[in-house]
Amino acid sequence: MSNLTRSEWESRAKALKIEGRAFVNGEYTDAFDGETFDCVSPVDGRVLVEVASCDQADAEQAVANARIVFESGVWSRLAPVKRKEVMIRFADLIDAHAEELALLETLDMGKPIGDSLSVDVPSASRAIRWSGEAIDKIYDEVAATPHNELGLVTREPVGVVAAIVPWNFPLLMTCWKLGPALSTGNSVVLKPSEKSPLTAIRLAQLAIEAGIPAGVLNVLPGFGHTVGKALALHMDVDTLVFTGSTKIAKQLMIYAGESNMKRVWLEAGGKSPNIVFADAPDLKAAAEAAAGAIAFNQGEVCTAGSRLLVERSIKDKFVPMVVEAIKSWKPGHPLDPATNVGAVVDVQQLNTVLSYIQAGHDDGAKLVAGGKRVLEETGGTYVEPTVFDGVDNAMRIAKEEIFGPVLSVIAFDSEEEAVAIANDTVYGLAAAVWTSNLSRAHLVGKALRAGSVWINQYDGGDMTAPFGGFKQSGNGRDKSLHAFDKYTELKATWIKL
Repeated sequence: MSNLTRSEWESRAKALKIEGRAFVNGEYTDAFDGETFDCVSPVDGRVLVEVASCDQADAEQAVANARIVFESGVWSRLAPVKRKEVMIRFADLIDAHAEELALLETLDMGKPIGDSLSVDVPSASRAIRWSGEAIDKIYDEVAATPHNELGLVTREPVGVVAAIVPWNFPLLMTCWKLGPALSTGNSVVLKPSEKSPLTAIRLAQLAIEAGIPAGVLNVLPGFGHTVGKALALHMDVDTLVFTGSTKIAKQLMIYAGESNMKRVWLEAGGKSPNIVFADAPDLKAAAEAAAGAIAFNQGEVCTAGSRLLVERSIKDKFVPMVVEAIKSWKPGHPLDPATNVGAVVDVQQLNTVLSYIQAGHDDGAKLVAGGKRVLEETGGTYVEPTVFDGVDNAMRIAKEEIFGPVLSVIAFDSEEEAVAIANDTVYGLAAAVWTSNLSRAHLVGKALRAGSVWINQYDGGDMTAPFGGFKQSGNGRDKSLHAFDKYTELKATWIKL
């Protein structure tokens, strides 16, 4: 962790050289038609840089270059141990540029500098390093065959991967995709969100410095309806990986079907239940975790514990504990190391959050904490962490993904009711259970339709466990050895002896 003060971070921000151009075939370049858009900081509303607004022409060029370098074998046929060495250097460079990347991330999407430094950057480098370290330890197979035949089952890189990543964890989500995609020998065309493209653009140059050949990693900033759509429809993209909303995920599936039936791997939305039983081992810890599960990263987390299910017998005691705990999560200037709640990513998302808070009022939920925009005089986009009690699971604030710090408290009376409420959603990304009963923990955890389930904690895990969702939260998995399945094809070769 850095010991820099807010004023020192602000001085660095003023001196920071920010790159906004696309990165194609190893070089920074303007968009083909010269179009740009303003990258506005949610911290204070100032324009950080003009960013290249790429479109179909840029996608055509980037994919063509990616295909050429893939077919050349300079990366795709490099020995796994050699790719591993490059990926480790890539991770080392991310660590070496930690303060620069953290500053870019905070200025670009508004998260606290402390989180960028302690969570986003080190987690990103770990993702790259873990995949790189793993790649020369994944073996092919020999099938069980007659004595006069040999059946080989081998993995091959899929080819050209288009990766579309979100704005809430721009650097980390990029590295979750790049780690396994690059380690397995693919070429990648990356489209960062137009709301927070800066760390992805910077990362491309670090990849070249690490030794990844030109053309293997290309970065096209721009909008989903232009360059994102062009990549999804491109006939020479072999695999499309995406993290973002369920609405866009569904559209990408349509585009894949309308084009070359490219493989599509989607990590989409969530409306995660955090279930607290009366026999929770530590109600104070559960309350603090519930507050953090909705306030961390301004609630802009796909696994945010946005539905707090509380056993009715303890609700009157427990909800005030949550309200007290959430007081420690206060919006502040993101470059102040003491800040733990930063700015919402932009004005559009701020208005979305505020509209859901109004919907909570309109539907009859009881506001017990927060609910207002704050620090408006800064020019930034800040909102208080908000708690509604008396929520019914049919209310909009309980059914729809808000992507902001809005918590819905819902009462239940039995295990069966808790599970029914928890599973009564189109999403299935994550869930948590708080109980001292080991049997209940296992049975309820098993009954929850979610890709990640935490017991007596919220949001645990590391690179060794897969991450992804059930139902309309997506398909496939990021992290762990399972992530490599998205970026490889299995080939069976039969040899007559």
